[in-house]
Amino acid sequence: MLNQTHQLTVGWDVGGAHLKAALLDAQGSAIEVVQVACPVWQGLDKLEQAVSQIMIHLVKHFEQPPLHHAVTMTGELADIFKDRSSGVLEIADLMSQLLPGKVSFYAGEVGFVAIADVAYHTAQIASANWLASAAFVARYHEGLFIDIGSTTADFVPLAQATPQPRGLNDATRMQYDELVYTGAVRTPLMAVSQRVPFAGELVNVAAEYFATTADIYRLTGELDESADMTNTADGAGKTREDSARRLARMVGADLGDATMFAWVELAQSFKQAQINQLQQAALRHFSRNLVAADAPIIGAGVGSFLARAIALQLNRPYIEVSSLVQATTQHAKQWAAHCLPAYAVAYLVIDIAN
Repeated sequence: MLNQTHQLTVGWDVGGAHLKAALLDAQGSAIEVVQVACPVWQGLDKLEQAVSQIMIHLVKHFEQPPLHHAVTMTGELADIFKDRSSGVLEIADLMSQLLPGKVSFYAGEVGFVAIADVAYHTAQIASANWLASAAFVARYHEGLFIDIGSTTADFVPLAQATPQPRGLNDATRMQYDELVYTGAVRTPLMAVSQRVPFAGELVNVAAEYFATTADIYRLTGELDESADMTNTADGAGKTREDSARRLARMVGADLGDATMFAWVELAQSFKQAQINQLQQAALRHFSRNLVAADAPIIGAGVGSFLARAIALQLNRPYIEVSSLVQATTQHAKQWAAHCLPAYAVAYLVIDIAN
């Protein structure tokens, strides 16, 4: 149990599929970072349950609730809301009710706002979690920040100690390849490539929701098991055999039609196709010539291994964002890197207070 619990801050990242929280001490060091499944599209009661689950997990670290909560979100994109503004308002209202103490909402370049001001800044609050992460990383390095999560990848050039995006909302960020809808867990493989090498041929890929990127990274051994929280495409298990069976369907085959070695090779083919997609985005950002030719790629998220692969292929230095994170344990450091927006909003609000 920690002393001076009034100085603790919790950062929250309310996603559409996961809820992430980072508990930081007064110096900005992560004590505990937690991620739980939170399918907001099924109803706001799922968010309420997830908040309760995380608070039960965190309560062991303090005698009284933390004084300050900092919230960022992407969950407003869930289709239970008629538009983004409505989603921001409903999520903010619920979080302000559920969280004890002061609650602030991250509004990008506006900074942090109280619940009373959320209605005036819904456009800045919506899907601004990437900017919190980039603002944190920019304090330490110039380069290209790449955060690859379960569903999307964020690309932000960092120069002159600040993020240098061209877009600030989803529409413009997608246009500029700053928001790329591909991730390490939830992306359907039909969205990764239409043709892949397999058994000596270039084969067509079924346009069906048979498998996801989690299946390929279970087979390559690169997906952190603790980050693998999403249901599979067929609702079945997450063993290598289960993943290989789903992967086989993507090329019109069954598990028994080839060896496990062949299915792992097919997974590698899909992996390279996803890297190619991400690498094109990275090259577009480097072509702006905002950063030096030897500036690094800084990788974060559960798919940071893909950012590392891109750096290797582009002959760029690579920095894992966990090396920038302050934490009381190695576990907290690792998970702060996986859940960087939650850590970043808490860190930023502590920095402002100091």
